[in-house]
Amino acid sequence: MVIPNHNGAATIGLCLEAVLASKTEVEFEVVVADDGSRDDSVAIIRRYPCRLVELPRQRGASAARNAGAAAARGEVILFIDADCIVLPETVTAAAMAGRRSGPEWIIGGTYTRLPYDRGFFSRFQSVFIHHFETKRLEAPDYVATHAMVIHAATLHAAGGFPEKFLPIIEDVEFSHRLRRLGYGMRMDPAILVRHLFNYDLRRSLKNAWRKSRYWTIYSLGCRDLLSDSGTASHELKINVLALALALTLLLAGLPLAFALTITANLWVQRHLLAAFFQTGGLPFALAAGAYYTLLYPLPVGLGGLVGAWQFYRGTR
Repeated sequence: MVIPNHNGAATIGLCLEAVLASKTEVEFEVVVADDGSRDDSVAIIRRYPCRLVELPRQRGASAARNAGAAAARGEVILFIDADCIVLPETVTAAAMAGRRSGPEWIIGGTYTRLPYDRGFFSRFQSVFIHHFETKRLEAPDYVATHAMVIHAATLHAAGGFPEKFLPIIEDVEFSHRLRRLGYGMRMDPAILVRHLFNYDLRRSLKNAWRKSRYWTIYSLGCRDLLSDSGTASHELKINVLALALALTLLLAGLPLAFALTITANLWVQRHLLAAFFQTGGLPFALAAGAYYTLLYPLPVGLGGLVGAWQFYRGTR
């Protein structure tokens, strides 16, 4: 297992405790690659029986993952993040998936529907990601590094994670590169990690804006802006366009057309809304559905516009 860490003092201890408490007879090592942390991360990591790889300065999550993978001795690597808490069976599920699949396949896990912290915005985000990352189990567009199983030989043959890239979504680029090289990908819903978001409204909106911005830059470069790509799903893109259209119709004095647009969008989003209901019941589903359809599209749309402007201006 390889865990990149940068200033993760608040979570890395919880992460390692969960990993080392895993219920498994599979032999595994834990490698933590510290990316030039300036907090107490390294001191905390040293308390646990794991291998520590220290980067002398911050070089980014991709460089930390590559350094950790280079130090790892196993044939199969499970990548998780320093703010992820594995379930007791996760390590076994990952090991079994790696053995079954062979080096030609990359296997993805995902977040549990309920995050480690139970605030509304954290629950919203965890359900949102779980839903869209498990929508296409046999043919995902990418495998995220918060739960990625890959053979070490495959990782090295592909050249590792991109170290000169955008600040985020490096796992999307890596997945697309693997596919071009002829590797396959699938999701295994038994490989689960519980994420610690600590989101409030501001952090949730900022995350939506930031991811949309960089995803747009990358997608325009790949000429696949309209593709159905995990959390950058067709449903999310329709959600953004639907709110923009609905507001335009309302300002134009067409309340019936406004209501019809909102209703049609709710139908498109029905599977996500059902996931909200299954996770938190009717009160949570109503609140999460309202947030997702009436507010969340604003930072996503703004991030997309800024990303497009930066792409065509040639700046990032």
